[in-house]
Amino acid sequence: MDSAQQLATLKARLDPNQIPSDVMAKLTSELARIELLIKTSGYSLEADRLMKYFDLVVSLPWFKENQDILDLKRAQQILDKNHFGLASVKGKILEYLSVLVLNRQKRLPAHSMSLAFVGLVGSGKTSLAYSIAESLGRPIVRIPFGGLGSAAQLRGESRIRPESEPGLIIKALLKAQVKNPVILLDELDRVAEEARTDISGVLVEILDPEQNTNFLDHYTEVAFNLSEVLFVATANNLKNVSTAVLDRLEIIEMPFYSDDQKIQIAQHFLLPEVLKQAGVESSSLQIDPNVWLDLVRPLGFDGGIRSLKRTLEGMIRKVARQIVEGQGGPFVINSQTLAQYLS
Repeated sequence: MDSAQQLATLKARLDPNQIPSDVMAKLTSELARIELLIKTSGYSLEADRLMKYFDLVVSLPWFKENQDILDLKRAQQILDKNHFGLASVKGKILEYLSVLVLNRQKRLPAHSMSLAFVGLVGSGKTSLAYSIAESLGRPIVRIPFGGLGSAAQLRGESRIRPESEPGLIIKALLKAQVKNPVILLDELDRVAEEARTDISGVLVEILDPEQNTNFLDHYTEVAFNLSEVLFVATANNLKNVSTAVLDRLEIIEMPFYSDDQKIQIAQHFLLPEVLKQAGVESSSLQIDPNVWLDLVRPLGFDGGIRSLKRTLEGMIRKVARQIVEGQGGPFVINSQTLAQYLS
């Protein structure tokens, strides 16, 4: 493609029906710079950088919106399908979704506070965010905060820097390709200590309804309206999360799972999933009901279910090996054989 064709292609993407007027003005100016560079020097690194910027900004979902599925019964079914128990947590989620339903019915802006699930590792915080997105029919993008070391990673870097790029918020919107996705702010309490203050400042801006209508990424240099994004946060504890951020979150504490609840989750949710992933038929395995308590407490009490899932995965891998080696089944896991299946 020659330079004239490149410019024509870029110009064709400037659709005023898909791009806000202020962004159109910015892109038109950038396009003039690209045209000048191409005419005076042909291909150049600077022209390439400008075209990359142009393509990114044009590709943002400025007006593209996902049509929500606002059906509380369906939401309840999805929550029950994906999560055992957690009645109080599910109730709060349904209350939150009810506000979205009423706001949509009355054509009001949804200004509910963002949800934050707080609890032990493995208690289901992250999977609840995915269930909320499934309930609404919205795409979800996860932003991991574990080890996040700079506010620039969230807000982007100025294009003055040679290797600059947009921040994680803009990247999430590009991936979702709608202006109202669910964005999961995962493990807010695990950002690098030296960056907490700066990152908290950006978080306040994106979570505050009074500020997030004009979120400015330093790379794009144009404001994006985040007011229709549904932010869901998770944290193991709140000790390292600033008060200013907490003030803009609806905190939902995750309960401990009892041993009986963990056995129910293992039998009806985790084991079928692990068997399917390993390609092992359920008929190949028999688990004595009396050993389940030992399976849920291989290393003592744990209020979450992540370690329980790892235990089951390790156990089923051993069964898979026995099947591949031609050993006869079904394989029985009871008090006498349990030790050989536990890692």
